[in-house]
Amino acid sequence: MNEREKTGLPLIGFSPKVGGMILLRIPLLVIVLIAFNIIIFTNPALLAADAAPVFSMNMPSGDLWTLSTKDLLIIGGVLLLYLEIFKATRTSVGSIIEHVLSLFVFLAFLIEFLVVGGAGNSTCVVLMLICLLDVIGGFTISISTARRDLNFGGGAGL
Repeated sequence: MNEREKTGLPLIGFSPKVGGMILLRIPLLVIVLIAFNIIIFTNPALLAADAAPVFSMNMPSGDLWTLSTKDLLIIGGVLLLYLEIFKATRTSVGSIIEHVLSLFVFLAFLIEFLVVGGAGNSTCVVLMLICLLDVIGGFTISISTARRDLNFGGGAGL
């Protein structure tokens, strides 16, 4: 019997297993939300249409490819969405909590788009849609996985 079982109280301190599980529950798209908020509240000019490029490169076709801050946010959002889809395939009790937290990230983008000055731009809309895909995809994948597990376990076909 460990200390937690003896006292009935949670142990104070950091357990790598528990800490890792908490980090797995946090939606990865919150990273993009935080970065977006930092940009909006410190230097919103970085999201302007005529913002200076962060990176540029000459292409073999002769065109100049430029990458701006808003492009980096969108690329980061798409990459994190890819990882979130993998996370959605895990079935556990806490997966519903993760989906609800993802819904909160989507709602944060929606509220910022509607209310916060400087957030009413296409970058916010694209990031908001990425978050919406995360929410819908997460619930859909979880339901499909649960059905498959139920069918595999001998349950009635749904």
